[in-house]
Amino acid sequence: MNELEQLQQLVEGITPTDQSARDRAKIRQAQLTKPPGSLGRLEDLSVWLAGIYGTEKPTIAGKAVIVCAGDHGVTKEGISAYPSEVTPAMVQNFLAGGAAVSAIARAVNAKVLVLDVGVNADLADHNDLIQAKVRRGTGNIAREPAMTRLETAQAILAGTNAARIAIEAGANLLAAGDMGIGNTTPSAALTAWLTGKDVIEVTGRGTGIDVVTFSRKISIIELVLDNAREAGLEPDDALAALEVMGGLEIAAMVGVMLQGASAKIPVIVDGFIAGAAALVACGISSTVQEYLSASHVSQEPGHRIQLTHLKLEPLFDYGLRLGEGTGALLAMPVLEAAARALTEMATFAEASVPNKR
Repeated sequence: MNELEQLQQLVEGITPTDQSARDRAKIRQAQLTKPPGSLGRLEDLSVWLAGIYGTEKPTIAGKAVIVCAGDHGVTKEGISAYPSEVTPAMVQNFLAGGAAVSAIARAVNAKVLVLDVGVNADLADHNDLIQAKVRRGTGNIAREPAMTRLETAQAILAGTNAARIAIEAGANLLAAGDMGIGNTTPSAALTAWLTGKDVIEVTGRGTGIDVVTFSRKISIIELVLDNAREAGLEPDDALAALEVMGGLEIAAMVGVMLQGASAKIPVIVDGFIAGAAALVACGISSTVQEYLSASHVSQEPGHRIQLTHLKLEPLFDYGLRLGEGTGALLAMPVLEAAARALTEMATFAEASVPNKR
């Protein structure tokens, strides 16, 4: 079975969440020792988790974030404030435990795995590094497709494999993080293409580019979309859009989301890059949306547009715009608290507390 057939088989295996478990969770919520609805959105989150896990007593056993890393040929167009050499340097920082995602993961007791799917450098082996390089960075999307269809499938499957590794190690709550200098440009292109919004609406300053660079970035993204239209790319063909204008790490993040849905495990959508991956994943299989929860709303203007299109309501707005999976990690204790409240709270009958008349 080749990579494209493996991907098709994975997608066909994604089924809806368990409505019966959701209904049982709602019944249990009504019996807990609290006024109905008094835990607000935590109650909704617990019912969502029940539907995914297939039980009215959901338990989060382990948490993991998979930081997908890859470089981008479009950085040659001068659209980023940082050079592409930062990508491998930051990967080393992740592995050394010195990045923001590393510190926050320790705070919430989550595992960090790093997936090299397209870094333009040779990386030394490490226990927390999954080496699955498809190629050394994407093509320059201003002048050529980002990847071939086969490379796109390979990158997605690298993400599914990384998710399986995390699951086999005990994680049943996942997040996909990102590292790739220049990746807000393909993410904005994907967002504009898959939501139908204008480029200016979905494009931000990324790592803090100046006015001239921002103008160049807008022009490059518009050129990418024009080229896609001239090539006859269909507006709803998410896989083809990923191939033409995406990133290797974005494709791997798509794989994490597809595998999470296939394994009936919730996946937290992080920031703007993760939002672009979620648009693609849900374009490939609309059922994936049932397994996604948004952690926060990024300062990147296209992120809110992504979440609205995906019908996902963020849990918080802390002014984040880093990526890496940092926002998703901060959401993990909230989901764990929601699960514990539903599972571990006593009912009125169990606690011998009089219920309302």
